[in-house]
This record gives sequence, C-alpha cells and structure tokens, in this order.
Amino acid sequence: MNTMRLERDGDASVLRLDKARGNAIDEAFLDELGTACRELAADESVRGVLLASAHPKLFCPGLDLVTLIDYQRPAMQRFMLKFAEAVWSLYGLPKPVVAAVNGHAVAGGCILALTADYRILRRGAQIGLNEVKIGVPLPWSVSVLLQATAAPTARTRIALLGRNFADEEALAAGLADELAEADGFEVACRTRLAEFTEKDARALATTKGYQRAAALHEMRARERETIGDFLDGWFAAPTQARIRRTVESLTGK
Repeated sequence: MNTMRLERDGDASVLRLDKARGNAIDEAFLDELGTACRELAADESVRGVLLASAHPKLFCPGLDLVTLIDYQRPAMQRFMLKFAEAVWSLYGLPKPVVAAVNGHAVAGGCILALTADYRILRRGAQIGLNEVKIGVPLPWSVSVLLQATAAPTARTRIALLGRNFADEEALAAGLADELAEADGFEVACRTRLAEFTEKDARALATTKGYQRAAALHEMRARERETIGDFLDGWFAAPTQARIRRTVESLTGK
C-alpha cells in the first residue's frame, strides 16, 4: 500500500496513514483504506486497531483538493460514494478502534476520527468540520455519524458554523474522548487501546454491532439519494472559486 500501512503490535494492529500532502484523501487512499478494513475485519488474531498518522503534527487535512479540482460531476459522484463506503467500513469494523489524533484533523480527517470508538487528541491540535465554510453540505452519512457521536449542544457549532475545536472544548463537543500531551502521545493511545483488547472479543464485537447498527442502516439508506445535494454545492461557482484559491495556495500555481 502506498498511502497507508498496517503495523502489527501484539494483538493489535496500527493502521497508519502515510500519504504525501499530509494524508489528503484521494481515490487511492480510499481504495487502500477499504482493503485495510477488510483485512482487519477478517484477521481473527487482530483484537484492536489504532488509527494513527505517520506525519508528526498532522492527522488528516481532508480531501485532496489538488487532485479533485479537475473531477467532473460523474467522477466526483463516484469518489464521494467511495468515501461513504470507507466511512461505513471504518464505523462498522467489528474490532475496537482508537483514533490517535496527533495533529490537525479537519473536514475528512475529522470524519475519519469520528468513526472510531475512542478518540485521543493531542493537546493543541485542531479538529472540526469546515464543509459549510467551503460551500458544501455535510454528506448524509457524515450528518448521521455526527448525530451518533457529537454532543447535541455542540452540533450547531460543528456542522452549521464549521468551527474547529481543541483541548477541553473538543472534549465537551464530543469530538474527542481524551487529551494527551505530545510527549508519549502514541504510547498513551496504545495503552488505552489495550483496555479494549483485553475484553472478550466476541462480546465486544457483538455489542459494538448492536450500538452502531441503526446509524449504519440510516447511512446506507439515503446516501445515494442525497449525493446530488453535495455535488450541487461542490460544483457551484462560488465553491469552485474557493477550492481553486485553496489549490493555488497549496501548489503555488
């Protein structure tokens, strides 16, 4: 795999995002993420998963705008449906998943983190969903995921105002379950994952499945029906102008 790798750590596995441009999400990233989820689900010797980044101060900045800016509507629809399938695969993984959010996790990066059972955020790192600031609505599955994860009192600030959160505010919003310092960060994350892996694997998987079944069913039920809303926003002229300015700032072109 070129955008991520699986590292074995005792009875757990580290799914380490390791892509150029700071783990920005493109189609190759999603293809490899789907493959990794299938491998992890099928391997009975893996009792837990740490979702981590190879980049020291960045978890994931969201979609790879440099690649996606040239997509026409059919290609973008294909991409977003593939993104939804990746969200379903991570959210429905029958193993405990701890997200080691070692750095900024915005937009798609925040979404990946929200699929985990437990999120540990490095102090000072920013996490949030900025889609409305760009000019696109949250995809249907992401809206369902947010309702299942974030604190009800914080959803307006997260989804409608597009704010980023850090430290105790991220905890209060439900975007993180725990904070950890940069020193010893991943050790702290692996220690927390060990609390999950010491539990009976069958009991944990069944319970997790029960807890997430309704949200997964709702995600799958309307993603295709609502994808046009996202695409309308993405291809609106003001949104395309914002995306192109961002791409220019990233590439210097």
